[in-house]
Amino acid sequence: MTHLIHTYEQFPIEPVDGHDYHLIDKNGKEYVDLAAGIGVCNFGYSNAKIKAAVADQVQHIWHVSNLYENSKAETVAAKLCPKDYLAFFCNSGTEANEAAIKLARKATGKANLVAFDNGFHGRTYGSLSVTGYPHIKDGFSPLVPDIKFVDYNSDASLDAIDDDTAAVIMEVVQGEGGVNVGDYDWLQAVQAKCHDTNTLLIIDEVQSGMGRTGYKFAFEQFDLSPDIITVAKGLANGLPVGAMLAKSKTAAAFTPGSHGNTFGGNKVVMASAEAVLDQLTPEFLKTVQEKGAKLASLLESEIKPLANVKSISGKGLMIGIHLADALKVGDVISQLQSAGFLAISARGNTLRLLPPLVISEDALASAVHQIKQVIA
Repeated sequence: MTHLIHTYEQFPIEPVDGHDYHLIDKNGKEYVDLAAGIGVCNFGYSNAKIKAAVADQVQHIWHVSNLYENSKAETVAAKLCPKDYLAFFCNSGTEANEAAIKLARKATGKANLVAFDNGFHGRTYGSLSVTGYPHIKDGFSPLVPDIKFVDYNSDASLDAIDDDTAAVIMEVVQGEGGVNVGDYDWLQAVQAKCHDTNTLLIIDEVQSGMGRTGYKFAFEQFDLSPDIITVAKGLANGLPVGAMLAKSKTAAAFTPGSHGNTFGGNKVVMASAEAVLDQLTPEFLKTVQEKGAKLASLLESEIKPLANVKSISGKGLMIGIHLADALKVGDVISQLQSAGFLAISARGNTLRLLPPLVISEDALASAVHQIKQVIA
């Protein structure tokens, strides 16, 4: 891989094939995947409906300019958006958040933004500027101005939201930041303060959305009604996509020329997204909730009591196991790989689990058993 810029520390594993919730490397070794491409391949690696939809579209045109009508994108938007929202399609979560920041400033005529420590929204200039990770900003100053960072789950943070604030951007479950779950009452208070100050509420569902927590959007279980929603990752099960969804009143601030994206609404990607959304039914989401409850019970009884475990957090199939400093998460990940399980980390020495939503309960139980062996 000598011709690639070294922006990632890579594991010495090259997946070349897969099925359901398993990956197979170039040496033929098979793994239970507990990461799903960082929460992307929610329907795994052999979903017949997704494969058929993509294969069919490839027989026709792959790309047209957004200067022309796109019925495929219209169909996906209708299935993706909550009532009275409109969609803008792009290629990634960071692009969706860039669009959200631009729309918030244009719609409100205000510049100030409030974001949260340990929140992660991307690595382009706008999204990086609202990401609460100081260390990944080194060397890129000056960033976008007029952004205030405050503590997550803290009532004192509400004071930062005032009449000069254009938007608050947040995750209801911080993924990269350590799988930190927002407190229900606090999230309600943030929304109320936004309403009181004519501030837009942007909910980043890039990692937590598309069924990851057992709901189409994670914010649904917190009874929130954001002005703008951003999604990506699981929307097309591995093909590059992002979307910004905005309430129609807010979306009206974007007119022709306000924003754009060459590949947004790509027909092959939309074919995959439609197949994903068709399968993301209430019945399917209920199975994810049941698996999440089963996993939470196993983690509570088998993993939480271990001496090297500080705590466990998460919702549904979005889990963080917070390890004691004496046990490095990188070592745990390496030992799990040797045993045939793929997991990833999050901030704060956290073992992060984001398995495909189609994983079986037996596979989850087997994974918990192996994690217990490694940690113990």
